[in-house]
Amino acid sequence: MPEMPEVETVRRGLNEIADGQQIIGIDVNYGKTIENDVEGFREALVGQTIEHVDRRGKYLLFRFSNHLTMISHLRMEGSYFKQKTGMPVDKHTHVIFHFKNGTDLCYRDTRKFGRMRLVTTGEEMNYGGLRTIGPEPTEQDFKLDYFERILHKSRGKIKPFLLNQSHVAGLGNIYCDEVLWMSKINPEQAANTLTHEQAKTLRENIIKEIATATEHKGTTVHTYKNAFGDAGGFQDYLKAYDHGGEKCPRCGTKMVKIKVAQRGTTYCPHCQELIEK
Repeated sequence: MPEMPEVETVRRGLNEIADGQQIIGIDVNYGKTIENDVEGFREALVGQTIEHVDRRGKYLLFRFSNHLTMISHLRMEGSYFKQKTGMPVDKHTHVIFHFKNGTDLCYRDTRKFGRMRLVTTGEEMNYGGLRTIGPEPTEQDFKLDYFERILHKSRGKIKPFLLNQSHVAGLGNIYCDEVLWMSKINPEQAANTLTHEQAKTLRENIIKEIATATEHKGTTVHTYKNAFGDAGGFQDYLKAYDHGGEKCPRCGTKMVKIKVAQRGTTYCPHCQELIEK
């Protein structure tokens, strides 16, 4: 699933491709992608202009000229790409927005899990996971006192705690493994046992890692590509994720891969010793 650096990279590309473009037609090849009535969705958007694309957590927010917002979640494999109008598309291309300038914005999704919903602008935070979404992982929004407070209320393990989008937005399996390795915290450590220094270090590493991964235009492990069809570059810098059986780049101990909250999880048993409290 694309995580925050990947979705932010897609958003930036979409603004280059779609800002100011007027929609003259919409093809929907897989109706379940659209959570609204498909005909109503089409009627509401044909003739409108995409003014900007924003993001909150892993959600893309397309702003239209008639004060509507399209919420788009890529889920596992969703992606957007641009091509000239009239070019063929494969069976995995489910929605096509035809622009007045002779180009198309296409949504492709091999798993068919991605969804789009049209809402009145200003009401998007009442939708689905946006209702309870946590702060963005930035210095400005993600405060240490807030982080420590919710850590101490938790009764679960730290990795699923970080995966919970209501605690902090945008982290997924890849970056959870990375920031826990960076912070020398075991993924099965009870979240409410983290010390002040551990919480401080983990918060700093979350902010740093997400920003750095975004600078490298995200991580491509399987299929992720940005809106221009380019792979990310941060996979070359991963230290923990999917490195089970390899030597820890910090201490040389063999990295271990286990399941935590039904997610494949890689960590160093030496650097990230489980501390029972």
